[in-house]
Amino acid sequence: MSILDEIFAHKRIEVSAAKNRISRLELDSVIGNLPTPPSFSLALADGTPATPNLIAEVKYRSPSKGILCPDFDPIILAKTYAQNGAAAISVLTDEKYFGGSLDYLKNISDLNLNIPLLLKDFIFDSYQLLEARAAGASAVLLIVAMLSPAQLSELLSVTQALKMDALVEAHSHDEVEEALQAGARVIGVNNRDLHTFNVSLETSLALRPLIPNELVMVAESGIHTRDDVNRLADAGVNAMLIGEGLVTASDVGAKVREMIGKV
Repeated sequence: MSILDEIFAHKRIEVSAAKNRISRLELDSVIGNLPTPPSFSLALADGTPATPNLIAEVKYRSPSKGILCPDFDPIILAKTYAQNGAAAISVLTDEKYFGGSLDYLKNISDLNLNIPLLLKDFIFDSYQLLEARAAGASAVLLIVAMLSPAQLSELLSVTQALKMDALVEAHSHDEVEEALQAGARVIGVNNRDLHTFNVSLETSLALRPLIPNELVMVAESGIHTRDDVNRLADAGVNAMLIGEGLVTASDVGAKVREMIGKV
């Protein structure tokens, strides 16, 4: 069993338990009182060719590297990201494998930072989309590798109905094609193979030509230096999602500014 398969199996148990705690009706009631969140897709598309826009990630640990940020404070991280020029903030909400929490997203949303929030988790059920919207998300992550084409299309439709965007994540030529066929408008290319956790920036560079220029392309994982950013910019990547490279930095604000060219 791969890491992704293991995570997916446990996520089914988690979602089932969540449904017993809070009903869809209760979540619908919360959502009905919320304003439309800031647009994730517009925030990423509104950039310059010189530097991809930054999605800065609130991330405590990973299955492959363990704890990344011993003094982890999601509120401080989110404020630092916003103050130093991040276009959006990604919040890992998976608890078992990444040390995340839906409460982190809710608390960051309550800060009213006025930039889009991405809920990053392993989503397969429309209930999770209701949770995301109720917690203040502007967008959710949908991973092609763990969804059938029918599931992906259905989840995209529900996401749009909830006035959110979806970052549809692919890792191969076939997965990019699936994302396009489902109608994805924001496509993320994960440089980390979710089955082996091996990382290569070449994945984004190789798949970029497959994504039409009118769509938003996000490079994910393995982005650590300004040279990495320059390679992505040269390839025409619209945005980059960085977690480990930021939370492990001795000066997070300075690292954000370095990656977006505002040193």
